[in-house]
Amino acid sequence: MSTTRRPSRTFGGARFHTFCTGCHQVHDEGFTPFCPDCGSMTDVDYDLAAVELYESDDPYVRYRDLLPVHDRTLLPEGARFTPTVHATRLGERVGMPWLYLKDETTLPTGTTKDRMAGVGLAYLHEGGVEGFCTSSTGNSSTSYAHAIGRVPGITMFMFTAAQFADRLHAPDSDQIVNFLLRDATFVEAFDAARDFATANGLTSERGFFNPGRREGLKMAWLEAADQVPRAIDWYVQAVSSAMGVYGVSRAAEELLGLGRIDRLPRLVCVQQETCAPMVSAWTAGSDCIRPEDIVERPVGIAKPILRGNPSAAYPPVRERVVKTGGTFVAVSEREIREASQWAEDDEGISPCFAAAAALAGLIRLRRRDELAAEDTVLVNLTGRARSEPPSFGNVRWLRRDGEAWVPEDDATDLPPAAEGVRV
Repeated sequence: MSTTRRPSRTFGGARFHTFCTGCHQVHDEGFTPFCPDCGSMTDVDYDLAAVELYESDDPYVRYRDLLPVHDRTLLPEGARFTPTVHATRLGERVGMPWLYLKDETTLPTGTTKDRMAGVGLAYLHEGGVEGFCTSSTGNSSTSYAHAIGRVPGITMFMFTAAQFADRLHAPDSDQIVNFLLRDATFVEAFDAARDFATANGLTSERGFFNPGRREGLKMAWLEAADQVPRAIDWYVQAVSSAMGVYGVSRAAEELLGLGRIDRLPRLVCVQQETCAPMVSAWTAGSDCIRPEDIVERPVGIAKPILRGNPSAAYPPVRERVVKTGGTFVAVSEREIREASQWAEDDEGISPCFAAAAALAGLIRLRRRDELAAEDTVLVNLTGRARSEPPSFGNVRWLRRDGEAWVPEDDATDLPPAAEGVRV
C-alpha cells in the first residue's frame, strides 16, 4: 500500500484503484475526477506489494506497474528515458556541485506533457470516455493531439485562447475538433471547454483533476530516481496548476513505500513574478487562493505557465509542499533570461522560458542561502522553445457574445457534437 492516506481498502487482486481523497471510497467505474458523494478529488493508489520495476530502457515498460492503465497496448511504444544531466559546470557557477537537470526537451513534441498524454489518454479511454473537452496554453493540447491517434474511438474538443495560438501544433485529424477563442484568457478557455462538455454530453477532462495526467507526469521523477546516484534533497519545477509537482510527490511516496528511496524530496514550485498567484498566497500564509492573488489578465515571457487563477489546484499542492518542507518562489524576467542563457552556455540545453523559470527559482533560493551547497537538487527543464510555425488542423474561431462564445463566422461548418456551440 502507499505511504499516505491509508483507508481500510483492499485491492482484491486489482493492481490499482482510483479512490476519493476525502471519504476514501473506491471509484473504479468510469472516469471520475471528483467523488460523486463528497466532492473531493480522486487519486490513484497501487498495491505496492505487487509492484515490479522491469529491466527496460522504455519507461512505459519499466514503470508499468505504477501506471493506471490495464491495456499496455494503449501506451506509447519505443519510448526512452530522457537525459538527467549532472550539471557540473552550471553547478560550479551557482555553488552547487550536486545539481542535476532533467532534460525533457528531448521528448517528441519537446515537452514533459508528452508523458501526460501517453498515460492520460489511455486512462480516459479505459474510463469509457469517447469525447472529451480540454484546454491548455499549448503544450498539453499539442501532446494530446500527437498521441490521440494511438487511442481508438476517442475525440478531443480542444479550446485554446488566441494568445496561445502560436504555441499550438496539432495535426489535421478527424479525432480533433479545434476551437480558438478571440481575446480569451487561459481560464476563460478552460471554463468554455467545461461548459461546452456539459451542454453537449461530453466529458470535461478537468486538467489538473484528471488523475491520468498527474500519473503520467510522475515518470520524470521515476526516471531521475534511477539516474541520479544520490538521494535527491530538492525537486524544482515551474508551475501553473502544479500537476507535475503533485505527480512527482506521489511517485516519491511510491518509491519510498517500495524501499527504493529513504526520504521524500522537498518540493519547490516556481512562478514568474508577473503571474504568481500561488506564490502570493503562500507568502501570505494562506491555504487558499485569495481574490487579491488572482491575476485576471496574466502576461509574461513564460507563456506555458500563464494561469492567473489556480484556485482549485492550490490547496492539494500546498498540502504536499508543506508536508515535504518545500516552498514557492517567484522570479523576474531578467532572472529567467539569465538562467536560460546559463543552461545553454554551460550545459548545452535550450529550455523554454517556463523551464528556465525553474532553474531561475533554484538560483534565487541558492543566492538567499535557502539551499545548502551540498544539497542534491533535481530541476525539471520541462520543455524547449518552439521554433516551428504553429499548426491547427481544421480550426473554428469563436468570439465573445455577452457571457457566451459563438462562431465568429456564422457560416462556419461545425461537427455534429459542436452544434449549438454557444456556451
